[in-house]
Amino acid sequence: MFERYNEKARRVIFFARYEASQYGSRQIETEHILLGVMREGNSLMRQLLGASVDGKEIRAEIEKVITQGVTFPTSTEVPLSEESKEVLQFAFEEAKGPGTPVVTVEHILIGMLRVDGSVAARILNERGVQLEKIRGRVATLSNSAHVDLELRITGEAVDELNRFLAHLKSDDLVGSVIPFASNAQIVDSDGQRWTGRKDIEQESARLFVAYAKRNIIPHLESFDAGPGHSFVASVLWENVSAEGRPSNSAHRMTIILTQEDDKWVVFFLQVTPVAAPGQADS
Repeated sequence: MFERYNEKARRVIFFARYEASQYGSRQIETEHILLGVMREGNSLMRQLLGASVDGKEIRAEIEKVITQGVTFPTSTEVPLSEESKEVLQFAFEEAKGPGTPVVTVEHILIGMLRVDGSVAARILNERGVQLEKIRGRVATLSNSAHVDLELRITGEAVDELNRFLAHLKSDDLVGSVIPFASNAQIVDSDGQRWTGRKDIEQESARLFVAYAKRNIIPHLESFDAGPGHSFVASVLWENVSAEGRPSNSAHRMTIILTQEDDKWVVFFLQVTPVAAPGQADS
């Protein structure tokens, strides 16, 4: 059914199923799809809908009308409600054009607005989101605009990575200034793992003191888009002597950045010892 959906649109459906399971709903309703859209297309939604459409407010509004049931595993098959089937049918109609239609997050958003009387449409309408206005914005969103948006998002993530590395090099190692995700994980060079922001913040001074106290230089090796809204960075840290000469020790830090509450945070960090440049063959 979803073979003509792009990756982000498929993830919207996955997140909608997840939301249904967390609320104990036996059908995927339009409100679950709306929550899925807000999860997957947060940056795009801000561009299309404006800053006034806040994800937390939308969730709070949905929770006023949703009946909380017993949470069940996400592996459980959950059918679409009739209104949700209409949303996806309308999304497919909106995607039709030259060539093979590909359904995007934008098309799903329009599909929700076309189902009059649904919870999703009502919540969006009450916030000034109107069908024709959004359809017009989507129609004028050129390929270059998409590229510009992706470049901006990438730039924001790079900026946060640079701030993170600067924190490590500073004397201020208080955990709260280092932006970790609530479910962050760290694996040190000995294979020891820490999970959760609280534990990591408690151990931050010990985990990162080496970066502030030693002569150690970071080299960004790569920075690439990862799954979902994430970026994967590889940073090589090279130890140098007090005189600035390279030593024979180095390690690679793999960092995954993701968004949480509209901010870029460190979700995963792993440290791996490696041979310093020029030492691999010695």
